[in-house]
Amino acid sequence: MSILLLGAHMSTAGGVSQALDRAASVHSNAVQVFTKNNRQWAGPPINEEDVERWRVQMPALGITYAVSHASYLINLASPKDDLWEKSRLAHQDELRRAHAYAIPHVVLHPGSHTGSGNEAGMARIATALNRIHDETPACADTVTCLEIMAGQGNVLGRDLAQLRAIIDQIEDQRRVGVCLDTCHAHAAGYDICSDAGYAAFMAEIDRWLGLETVKVWHFNDSKGVMGSNLDRHVHIGEGEIGEAGFRHILNDLRWEGVAMLLETPKEDTLEEDAMNLARLGALVEDGSRIPPGLRPKPAAEQIPGAGQTPSSDAH
Repeated sequence: MSILLLGAHMSTAGGVSQALDRAASVHSNAVQVFTKNNRQWAGPPINEEDVERWRVQMPALGITYAVSHASYLINLASPKDDLWEKSRLAHQDELRRAHAYAIPHVVLHPGSHTGSGNEAGMARIATALNRIHDETPACADTVTCLEIMAGQGNVLGRDLAQLRAIIDQIEDQRRVGVCLDTCHAHAAGYDICSDAGYAAFMAEIDRWLGLETVKVWHFNDSKGVMGSNLDRHVHIGEGEIGEAGFRHILNDLRWEGVAMLLETPKEDTLEEDAMNLARLGALVEDGSRIPPGLRPKPAAEQIPGAGQTPSSDAH
């Protein structure tokens, strides 16, 4: 059995590579980043010095996995040609930036059809991704991970069947995967808390996607009850999912090698990340699978504090 890949979304203030230092400061071995400002369409040129620092610092700091999250502005499902084209070019840029940093996965919100209907919206997503793939052959090893969503309004990706329907329209399916978010799945109506519910969810994942299609987990407790379609993240163990849901995933060896990353609320320090990572570590039954820095400390030792940094909330 290998060590779990546990971490959080980290700020890239000062450069993308600075996220590695922040991740290491809370003793995680995995990290999620934005490779550009997530609230802007265009980003600055790729900083080659920062790319080199990333390549050196990642192994030096013991970070063994990284994923990027695409901009929230992107809507590949849009029926509006101008927004669709802008989104297509933006995601193409996301893949190129991730590739430059040797980041294997880019998490993407599938998008909203804004009234055109599910089938039309899913077809637009697939058409965009197919064209992006055609135009980025150098990024063939960089995989777009469609994220399961909470099911609000006209947002697509609200269930596993919709994700499957999009993937089925992708010509090169080696370049697409899935990101499962615990809050989103819970809000969409999937039970990951009870033993029977989690077993059923796993069966549904295997039926619609295949476990190998899931490349990354987002770990967030949920403010809303199951099936509420409410996308509100809260700290681990403080929401409607509770410890049980995370315990199921953490101790399920079928997820070995799949990173589990926090997107829980935080202020200008990383104390909340340290707290949530400690809570996750406490749920792991085999202590040898916990990243070394996250293993329980003797009672006399204090939990290390975390460095200060601006945070960027991710969903």
